[in-house]
Amino acid sequence: MSPDCNESTNNEERTNKLMSQITLNVPDISCAHCEKTVLSTLQGKPGVNSVQVSIPTKKVLLDYDESTLDLEQAKADLDEEGYPVANIEQGFTVQLPKGGFIPLTGK
Repeated sequence: MSPDCNESTNNEERTNKLMSQITLNVPDISCAHCEKTVLSTLQGKPGVNSVQVSIPTKKVLLDYDESTLDLEQAKADLDEEGYPVANIEQGFTVQLPKGGFIPLTGK
């Protein structure tokens, strides 16, 4: 099988997935430790494509496959780690700084 055939198969598989982007409001996020805990709780779960945390807005941007990830279980896992989800918004409702960091001002 040529590499081109393999690529089209991968594209078809991606198309068949029900990818969703949501924003989780997690009021207890306040620092880098919180961010690390949330990331380690969600990353690597089957169906999770990407996870980003915004400390200032206390939001988690989750890109996932609806047919694979049990969202209720993911919320329960976050709650168990001490980060209960207050509510869920469809789509990404916050813009994160490019580069994955928050610029600091002052000295």
